[in-house]
Amino acid sequence: MLKIVDLHKSYQKGNEVLKGINLTVENGDLFAFVGHNGAGKTTLIKCCCGIHDFEKGEIKINDLDIKSNPLECKKLIAYVPDNPDLYGFMTGLEYVEFICDIYSIPQEKRKNKIESLSKRLDIDKSLGSKISEYSHGMKQKIALVGAFVRDVNVLIFDEPFVGLDPFASSELKKMMKEFCETGGCIFFSTHVLEVAEKLCNKVAIIKAGEIIANGTMKEIKGDKTLEEVFLAEGE
Repeated sequence: MLKIVDLHKSYQKGNEVLKGINLTVENGDLFAFVGHNGAGKTTLIKCCCGIHDFEKGEIKINDLDIKSNPLECKKLIAYVPDNPDLYGFMTGLEYVEFICDIYSIPQEKRKNKIESLSKRLDIDKSLGSKISEYSHGMKQKIALVGAFVRDVNVLIFDEPFVGLDPFASSELKKMMKEFCETGGCIFFSTHVLEVAEKLCNKVAIIKAGEIIANGTMKEIKGDKTLEEVFLAEGE
């Protein structure tokens, strides 16, 4: 579970980027986070992952506070940014093995999981290549393998579908659904409103650092499309 309570974040004094954010992502939720460029999506996500500090409020991962228990919280989440900054000197396999080593995933458990995930995302034939030779989409795929290989129940993604080919995009949707069906939760930002509408059970819309809509997809959407609601809220 991810819980955000009255979160305030400024980059410069007096210039708030996040203005009292309240969100709860419960186990089983596939939660879409949408908003215009510069609305505060990435800033909030980085606060949730312990990358950015914040002045006021709290963020809890499975009831642990990220400020007082930063390392324990980071063990409980897997995060993929919109532009993964990976180690180019490593091969794809070396990178995923490195992630497994950091989080103490046993050898007997990781092998089958890496094989399965890399095949599903169609990156298995490139695991032996250097990451420096990867396209953006391939880097996205290997970062996603590194996230799903871990034994966590909170996934946080920033624009996970950017750069993915149609096959990988379709497979990622299935993987996200399966993850949440087994008790995990996913909080992710996206500009692809049609995907969010079809995939997610909950959604929040942020505008200029404030949440202007938050609830189940059915509640927020009503008899409109998510795009129609988003465009109307943005006026």
